[in-house]
Amino acid sequence: MNFRVDPEVIQRILPAPFRPKLHRGSAIAGICLIRLEDIRPKRFPKLVGLSSENAAHRIAVVWNDDDGTPREGVYIPRRDTGSLITQLTGGRIFPGEHHRAHFEVRESDDRIELAMKSADGVVEVQVDATIATSLPPTSSFASVDEASAFFQSGSLGYSATASGKRLDGLMLKTLEWQVTPLTVDRVESSFFNDESRFPKGSVTFDCALLMRNIAHEWHAAAELYADAS
Repeated sequence: MNFRVDPEVIQRILPAPFRPKLHRGSAIAGICLIRLEDIRPKRFPKLVGLSSENAAHRIAVVWNDDDGTPREGVYIPRRDTGSLITQLTGGRIFPGEHHRAHFEVRESDDRIELAMKSADGVVEVQVDATIATSLPPTSSFASVDEASAFFQSGSLGYSATASGKRLDGLMLKTLEWQVTPLTVDRVESSFFNDESRFPKGSVTFDCALLMRNIAHEWHAAAELYADAS
């Protein structure tokens, strides 16, 4: 689920060294709703794999390394999971601290209905969507291919941690990349609906994209240390 956001508003959420990655003058933020299946260490059998429902609120960002090299990826202010194992091991055994949440998902070949509520009551998400052949006419992306390219370059993610300083790095490596547009009948997010964070008129729904049955790997990336001052 992708939203256009006023760049000045989104910058208030971003710790240094991040700046919003702009598309036609807008920052792009959203929610990745992720079903992981058979996740396990490399070379381990599927029998030991973990499956879970997850949500990551993320913002497309750019920054420069210490040597000035330009980088891009996503900043993730919050991760939620339906898996107790993922919650307990995230940020310890593998990068990415998670909050516990309850997910309800109904899915068919052409429709997805999802409701998520975090155990701490901070985040709620509801989505009803059907498979489409094109993006909505109100999207800032001219085509599915343009949207796909924008998000494919954001495979490096840095997640906020409880310390408020360290950012956990995680790289997504897909063995293929294929997105399908969705027609969204309903999208509600307490995160983006919060007017103390996003004043009225500063955030607008843009489009939704779906990926299914994508073989992939997760790799730890070097940590960053943020400056939120």
